Amino acid sequence: MAVIKAPSKHIDMLARLLRAEAVGEGKQGMLHVGAVAVNRARVNCSDFKGVNTLPQVINQPKAFEALQHGLYYRRARDSERRLARRNVKGYRSWPAKYSLWYFRPDGDCPPTWYGQSQVGRYKSHCFYEPASGECDEIYNSF
Repeated sequence: MAVIKAPSKHIDMLARLLRAEAVGEGKQGMLHVGAVAVNRARVNCSDFKGVNTLPQVINQPKAFEALQHGLYYRRARDSERRLARRNVKGYRSWPAKYSLWYFRPDGDCPPTWYGQSQVGRYKSHCFYEPASGECDEIYNSF
C-alpha cells in the first residue's frame, strides 16, 4: 500500500530524480534520495508546508540540484521506476529514514546544516533530520 498518492507520471518524476541526484551511489543511494522526497510529501511543516505531492516536492525552487543543472530531464529507466515504487510504498532506511534534507558537500558533513542535525552519510550525501519540535510528524509511522 502506498504511503502517498502517486500515479504513474509521479513515479516517473521520482524515478528521474533518483537517477539525476544519485545514480553514482547505486540502488541504495537512490532509495535514500527517494525516501527524502517521499518524507517531504508526507509532512506539513518547515519548508514543506502545503507541499504534499511528488510534483510539488520535486519542483520546489532550488530544492534539488539536478533540476538546476538539467540532469533531471533525462529519461528514467525501469530500474529507477522500481526503486521509486518502493519509496512510494514506504521504503526508507537509515540515514534517510526520517531525513527531510540531504546534500553533497565537497568534504566532510557538517554536524548541522541550516539548523538541522546531521544523522549520517551515505557515500557522498549527508542526511539531516529536523530539529527537535520543528517537524515531529516525520517520526509518525506510516
